[in-house]
Amino acid sequence: MKDLKLTGARPEGEKTVIEIAGVRVGEGLVVIAGPCSVETEDQTIRTAVAVKEAGAAMLRGGAFKPRTSPYAFQGLGLKGLKILDKARRETGLPIVTEVVDTRDVSWVGEYADVLQIGARNMQNFSLLREAGKSGKPILLKRGMHSTLEEWLNCAEYILAEGNGLVIFCERGIRTFETFTRNTLDLSMIPAVHSQSHLPIFVDPSHGTGILGMIEPMSLAAVAAGVDGLEIEVHIDPASALSDKDQQLTPAAFTRLMKKLRALRLFMDGLSGSDGPASESIPRARRSAEAFPDGMD
Repeated sequence: MKDLKLTGARPEGEKTVIEIAGVRVGEGLVVIAGPCSVETEDQTIRTAVAVKEAGAAMLRGGAFKPRTSPYAFQGLGLKGLKILDKARRETGLPIVTEVVDTRDVSWVGEYADVLQIGARNMQNFSLLREAGKSGKPILLKRGMHSTLEEWLNCAEYILAEGNGLVIFCERGIRTFETFTRNTLDLSMIPAVHSQSHLPIFVDPSHGTGILGMIEPMSLAAVAAGVDGLEIEVHIDPASALSDKDQQLTPAAFTRLMKKLRALRLFMDGLSGSDGPASESIPRARRSAEAFPDGMD
């Protein structure tokens, strides 16, 4: 693609690995999990403990929630960030949270390990530039009507500010289909890998909006070669203040993580099947290290 001076694929095929508080994004499979919204300290910390036990490497949680309706729950703001900070101190999980305003980037960055830019803000160029200046890792979600070229160019805005720590996140696009919340475009996984050196995640929670579809789409994303997943998990989804229909219980998340680990090890074996058997062993070990030993 034209004009991708920093985001585009490198001639030698080298891929970028982003280290976030000891988590290496771009090696193995990294899972971010947690509630859609930070609602209470108890809800957030209990969920954080549960997803860590299941094998998540990072905690997601919205302190600011841009919603379709101005009357819907908008998040706890600074109070929510402080709750996330406490959850990090208790679990050791790095924090991923959304920033929605250029004025908030610097102080949200004081709490967050990763700044998420949501689908509605993908082409908020002022926000992209400010996020780039922060030096923080950026999780850049695809806009609901955006092409691959538009998405990659938005990452270019961040990299042009001297910040090469960008992670793409496919979260579904708006199509004529109404059965699912969005149409989860898994073709973007190999597409991004072919056009960019940066890693790509998939968000099957927003991508489908249907509880029973999160597991199969997560597994399909792993089969397609995704670098990580962002999954919504709530200690009590029925009481959630936002997106209650697409948040897994900790028990369901634990079951999914076991399947993800098994599939990733299998896929690593396939990728090494054409060469000497010894070549596939390190890859399988790296994938296994993305999950705790007690998951089997």
